[in-house]
Amino acid sequence: MKQAAIGFRVHSGWAAAVAVCVNKGAPVVLARQRVHLVETFTYEFRQAYHTAEKMLLGQAREFIARMQAEGRRLAYRAIRELASRTLEQGVKLTRCGLLLASGRPLPGLEKIVASHALIHTADGELFREAILHASSRCGLRDFRIKDKELVEHAGLVLHLKSDDLMGRVTELGRPFGSPWSQDEKFATLAAWLAMFAPSRNSRVTRKSR
Repeated sequence: MKQAAIGFRVHSGWAAAVAVCVNKGAPVVLARQRVHLVETFTYEFRQAYHTAEKMLLGQAREFIARMQAEGRRLAYRAIRELASRTLEQGVKLTRCGLLLASGRPLPGLEKIVASHALIHTADGELFREAILHASSRCGLRDFRIKDKELVEHAGLVLHLKSDDLMGRVTELGRPFGSPWSQDEKFATLAAWLAMFAPSRNSRVTRKSR
C-alpha cells in the first residue's frame, strides 16, 4: 500500500493540515483540513497563556493542563479522521511533517506568564506539542523543520528553485479551490518533505544540513 504524510502549520487554537503522497515521483494532495485544537474557538481558549496570565499560578497550571489535554484529544481525532480519508483512497498515513517556530525552549510557567513575548511563543508551542503527541499516539513518524527554513531546505532536497517549488505547490491546490493560502502551501511542503525524511523521527537544523 502506498504511504502518505500529513503536514501541519500551527496557529493559536488551530492548524492547517494537508495530506500528501508521492506517485511516480510527483506529489499528490489527498486531503486538506482546518483543524480546530480547542472546543470553544474564542480568544480565551485559543490564547491559553494570555488567559493564564490573569490567573493565580495554581489556577493557571490547571487551566494550561486542561487546554493541553483538549488540544491533544482534538489533534488525535483529526489525524484519525484524515487517516481514514487517505485509507479510502488506498493510501496509508504513516508520517507527520510539522513546522516549528524559531523560538528557544520555554522556561517554566511562572517565567512564561511574566513575559509577554514568552506568552506569545507558548500559545503556539502548546498546540504544536498537541500535534506531536497525537501523531506519536497514531504511530506516525514525525519530521520537524523551522518555518523560516522550510523553502530553502525543500529546494535542496527536491532539487527545485524556490520560485519553481512554490509554483508547483500552488498548482497542487487548484483542484481544491480557495482558500489555498500560505498555510496550506507550507503544510503541503512539510508533508512532502516528511516523505523523504529518514525512517526514524527527525528534526532539521542548520547544523544537520
